[in-house]
Amino acid sequence: MRRYLTVANQTLGGRALFTRLKLLAESGPASFHVVVPATPPKHQWTWTEGEAHAIAQRRLDSALEAFSDLGAEVTGAVGSERPMDAIRDAMRGVRVDEIIISTLPPGPSRWLRQDLPSRVARTFGKPVSHVLGDEERAAG
Repeated sequence: MRRYLTVANQTLGGRALFTRLKLLAESGPASFHVVVPATPPKHQWTWTEGEAHAIAQRRLDSALEAFSDLGAEVTGAVGSERPMDAIRDAMRGVRVDEIIISTLPPGPSRWLRQDLPSRVARTFGKPVSHVLGDEERAAG
């Protein structure tokens, strides 16, 4: 069974990520662990960690419900607001075959400005797939 760590936030409920995971699930036994970094809300001048965590939790809950149709084991957690820390925490004591990172397109994506996919590949020594998605409008 292939084990995938999936990291997404604003694109978590998007069609591009769902399609990628569905293809992987159809290609053989797979399990997915979804991590949603509790990043600060966009377009808000002030916010609390609790608000960021609540938004990430809502996105995760919706995604886990949608991903239940994949025919694969799917688990998830809200992680640190810093994606690298969230990935590091999620990988503790767990075997991962590949890391899937879903971001907004270049321009609006903070994660791409931080070169997250390349940094994750260098840091963790695992194959990294990058999925470009659109922001999920209804997720808050």
